Amino acid sequence: MAAETLVITDEFMLRHDGGPGHPERPERLGVLLDLVKGRRHAKPRAATREQIERIHDPRYLSVIDSMRGRSVQLDPDTAVSPDSVEAAYLASGAAVDMTDVLMSGEATRCFALVRPPGHHAEADRAMGFCLFNNIAIAAAHAIEQHGLERVLIVDWDVHHGNGTQHAFESRRDVLVFNAHQDRLFPDTGNVDETGIRDGAGFTVNAPLPPGVDDAGYVELFKRLLVPIADAYRPQLILVSAGFDAHRDDPLGGMNLTADGFAALCGIARGIADRHASGRIGLILEGGYHLGALGDSVAACLRILDGADPPHAGSCDPNTRAIIDRLCRFHEQHWPVK
Repeated sequence: MAAETLVITDEFMLRHDGGPGHPERPERLGVLLDLVKGRRHAKPRAATREQIERIHDPRYLSVIDSMRGRSVQLDPDTAVSPDSVEAAYLASGAAVDMTDVLMSGEATRCFALVRPPGHHAEADRAMGFCLFNNIAIAAAHAIEQHGLERVLIVDWDVHHGNGTQHAFESRRDVLVFNAHQDRLFPDTGNVDETGIRDGAGFTVNAPLPPGVDDAGYVELFKRLLVPIADAYRPQLILVSAGFDAHRDDPLGGMNLTADGFAALCGIARGIADRHASGRIGLILEGGYHLGALGDSVAACLRILDGADPPHAGSCDPNTRAIIDRLCRFHEQHWPVK
C-alpha cells in the first residue's frame, strides 16, 4: 500500500451558501469532512491575487473582492453569501497548496475537498456554481512556480469544464481531457473543440450520451485517455473530480457507481505512476447526492491510498460504437485506435 493520501480542506468552506434549495449546499462538504476524520490532512492557505490572476482577469477579481460580506446573485445558478469570497480564496489556495505538496514530494497523492467548485468559472465571470477556476489555477501554478512543461487535466464531471478548456485551449503545456454528458449544461465541449493556434490537439473532448455506465467510461479512458497521456508524458496529473455522473445524482443522466469512479481514478493513478513520479491530485467539483458523493470520494481515496481498482465489466455495443467514433476523430492528433 502507498502512503496515505493527503487531504486538503477547511471547514470554513461550509460557510459558502448559494441560497435556499441550492444543490451546491454546505452539506456536500459536511459529509466529506465526516468521511475523512482521522485521515492525514492539512488546512490550506488562501490563494493570493497573483496566483488567481494567472487565470482570471484582474478586473473580475476586483469585482468578486467587492462582494466580501455581502449576499449577491451573480447569475441564475451562482450566488455569494457573506463568507463566500473567503471560501473561494481558500478553495483555490487548497489547489495551489496541493500542487506545492505534490511537487515537493511531501505527498505524491492528494485530494483537495473544496467548495465552491471551479471548472465552469471563466476568466472574467462566475458560472455554474463556480467563482474561481481552482484546477486551472493549480495547473498555472505548477507551470509558473515549478517550471513544469506538461500538465494533464482530466475532468470526469458530468458537465463539461468550459472554463478550464478556455483557459488553456491555445496552449500545449496543459492538455485538458473532458469526458462529459453531451448536450448538458453548459452546452460546450463538442468533439471538434480541439484547441486553437499552438494548442490545436491539446483539448480533447469526449461527449457521451446519457446512460453510459462504469464499463463504458472505463473503456473510453483506456482507449482514448491512456494512449493520449502516454504520448503526452505529463509531469503532473490533476483531476477535476466531479461525482455528478453517478447514477443517483439529480443533475446528471449517467449511470456510474462508486466502483466506476474508483476504476477511473485507478487509470489516472496509473498514468501518474508511469509518467509523473506518481504525482496526482484530485480537486472536488460536482456531485449533489450526498450518499453517492460520500461513497464515490471514499472509493477514490482507497485507490489513491494504493488499493487495486475494481473490474468494470464489459462495455455494451452501442457505447463501444460511440467510443470508436471518438477515437477515429481524435486520431488526427494522437495515436489512438
